[in-house]
Amino acid sequence: MTRTPRRYKISLHLSGGQTEVVHFPTLETFQEWYQALAGGGGGQAFVNIPLGDLEGEYLVIRPEAIIGVRVEPQFASIDDA
Repeated sequence: MTRTPRRYKISLHLSGGQTEVVHFPTLETFQEWYQALAGGGGGQAFVNIPLGDLEGEYLVIRPEAIIGVRVEPQFASIDDA
C-alpha cells in the first residue's frame, strides 16, 4: 500500500538568495497555481502565492524573481513538520 502525502512543501528560491516556503494541500493544486504563474506572461506583474493554511494571506512576488522550485511531499503530521 502506498502512502499518500498530507500536503506538499514548496520551496521557492528567489533571485536575491532568499528561499520562501509555502504549502499546498495537493500536488494538483500546486500544478494549477504554477500553470497560471508560468502562463501569465509578463514577469513584471505581481502574483499572489497563498501562504499554506492561512485563509486570505498571501506572499506577493514577481514571477521573474523565482529562479528555482523544490517540491517535497509531507507525510508526517503537522506537529512533526
